[in-house]
Amino acid sequence: MNLTPYKLGDICRMKYGKMPPSNVVADEGYPIFSGYRITGCAKEYLYDEPRVIVVARGVGGTGDVKMSPEKSWITNLSIVLDHDEGIVDKKFLLYRLGREPLKEKLNTGAAQAQITIDSLSAYSITLPPVEAQRRIASIITAYDDLIENNRRRIQLLEQAARLLYKEWFVHLRFPGHEHTKIIDGVPEGWEVGTIGDLGEVITGKTPSKKKPENFGSDLPFIKTPDMHGNAIVVHTEESLSEEGAKTQANKTLPPRSILVSCIGTVGAVAFNASPAQTNQQINSIVPASDSVTYWVYFMAKVFKTLIKMRVER
Repeated sequence: MNLTPYKLGDICRMKYGKMPPSNVVADEGYPIFSGYRITGCAKEYLYDEPRVIVVARGVGGTGDVKMSPEKSWITNLSIVLDHDEGIVDKKFLLYRLGREPLKEKLNTGAAQAQITIDSLSAYSITLPPVEAQRRIASIITAYDDLIENNRRRIQLLEQAARLLYKEWFVHLRFPGHEHTKIIDGVPEGWEVGTIGDLGEVITGKTPSKKKPENFGSDLPFIKTPDMHGNAIVVHTEESLSEEGAKTQANKTLPPRSILVSCIGTVGAVAFNASPAQTNQQINSIVPASDSVTYWVYFMAKVFKTLIKMRVER
């Protein structure tokens, strides 16, 4: 397949989004999209059709490439790309540009990462003919739709399991509870224990960043943002090299450990899909047996309030 190089500025018109004035912000209406997330509503919108955007600055997401919602107001944290339909397909541009290390290549910020229109316009990518782009984009979209449907099913199943956990183990309305005595808040026949009784608790740690060779692509290195919105962490923003992982081998977690964020954004809970390490903001429980794994997971889910109380002391 023939690939043609293009500068982004030759195939896209670019401009920054803008903040909505106070008289446009509303309690309901059209979504205000920062590039990171929907942050509110507006009485009117700037863009009718969804647009490919590049997050231009902020914390933790600079360089991300996303599609805005339809009929939305896009803020000045993002650069909006209006593509030339004769050269590039919109969805293909989203997928193709999303694979590029834009933050690494284009960051011009000091205290905070930043990408400018000038630097983005000069960035080069290669493209196949537009008809091939459309075929590729349709295939990827079909897989994305399947993944999204599965994700929604998982959320519904998790919600059902969480409600069952609360019914049985928080409200103590378990099967047979009508005939069970409660002694000092504990059902008769149950035991009081500690999290340590359920498995090993491991606090994460970050290898020395003074040695770049500690980081690479061998072992996922999980941080709290990797957990947001994910019951299972599959992809991470950063990974360790084999050498970096070996410097703290006792921090390596087996798959299906329960990760709990305890510093910063506290109370996020997830599993790791593969062997991994975490930073120091995460404490992980390695279950002593498979039989308690999911019970521990849902137990950790209800700990958010307790963790916040301890953090705020």
